[in-house]
Parts: sequence; structure tokens; C-alpha cells
Amino acid sequence: MSLCNTFDIAGHAIEINSIYNRVLRRCSQYSSAKEPEIRIITSLSDIISEKNTSDVLISDKDYETLAVQRKLSEALIDYDTILFHASALAVDGKGYLFTALSGTGKSTHARLWREAFGDRVTMINDDKPFIHIGEDEVRVYGSPWDGKHHLSTNTSVPVKAICILTRDTTNHIEKISADEAFSILLQQTYRSKDPAKIVKTIDLLIQMTKQVSLYRLGCNMDPEAAIVSYEGMNHDS
Repeated sequence: MSLCNTFDIAGHAIEINSIYNRVLRRCSQYSSAKEPEIRIITSLSDIISEKNTSDVLISDKDYETLAVQRKLSEALIDYDTILFHASALAVDGKGYLFTALSGTGKSTHARLWREAFGDRVTMINDDKPFIHIGEDEVRVYGSPWDGKHHLSTNTSVPVKAICILTRDTTNHIEKISADEAFSILLQQTYRSKDPAKIVKTIDLLIQMTKQVSLYRLGCNMDPEAAIVSYEGMNHDS
């Protein structure tokens, strides 16, 4: 018998039917009494599929959590929403996303912002937020898939800027074009195996780059990095 609950994730009521309770516990802060718009159902075959494509050895309960994430990411593309690998935070109600290859220091840089700006900062999600690309606004949402430190909030804010992090000995930030940013944005976005959804994901990313300011930050781990990046992304405000 499957377990079932409904959650409000990325602005939609999501019913999750799972074999194990772990994924429901992970989503608990997103609980909702709304009528479901999307239903996610997992099976043993989904767990086996995740095992066959994973390069890490984890429990079946964790493989099911990955399966739910994948199924939800697939479903939300139809609602103009993508799963994006980034550390997302808000300062004064405006969203800033830091993305880079794993190990570059996204979470560390987000921590520097929390230390520099204190209560002005809200962590939206430290690993895999959802981004809705609307005609008039790009909005980032917290998600239950929030990294090893489990830093996330069940909230959403409009996105002011997306910043690609690189390591450097000094701190400097530059505005970049959509062409300069696009390859890594696509790399950091969940990509379906469905050709039609791949095309839609690319279209959504192109639309997003027209609405959101894009930056490249060369940074070290000094506290100054947070100040340099914040001031650089608010220079024209």
C-alpha cells in the first residue's frame, strides 16, 4: 500500500504517492490542504531505474526521493518551471542565485552573504530551487531538495540576478551576456529525455536570460566576496 500526502511546491499542489515515508518527511514543511494539480506516483521500477543511473550507493528510500524529484521536475516543465542547480537566497525580498560546477563554493558564498547581511537574508534553497519563468516575472521557489545542510524555506521571491561563480584570488564581478552564460545555465538545469521538453526548457532559459541580469563572479572565500558581489549586482539599482 502506498503512502500519500499533498504538498505546495513551486506554486502548485502536488500529491505524492510513495512506497516509503522518507520523501514525505522531506517534503513535510510544504504540506498543503489544496486539491492536487499534479500527482506523482513511484514504484519499485522507478527505484531500480535510479539505481541503474546513479554513481553513488544509497538506500532505496533515498533512491525513491530522487525518483520523486525527477518526476516532479518533468511535470513542472509543462508549467514553465525548471529545476535549477544553484544556491538561492533573498535579500530585502529580491532573489539572487549562485550557480557553478559542484565544488566551486556556492554554499560557502551563500554563507558569506548570511554573515554579511544577517537578518536581511532568507535562504530560499541551497541546492535545487525551482524557477518559474513567467511573461512578466522570473520567480524562484524553495524546494525539499536543499543540499547536505538542508537550508531552504517554503517561500518564493522574484529573481533579481543570476551569478556564475568562479574561483579566483581576488574578488571581482562583471555583467555578462546571455550568450556567455547560456551553456552553464543549461548545464545546471534539469534536462528531460523527452525531445519536446528539452526544446521547451531551452526556450524557457532563453526567456529567463531576457528578464534577469546575469553576472560572473571571481571570488575567494574572504568575507569581502559577499560585499563585492552584492554591490556589483546592485550597481544599477
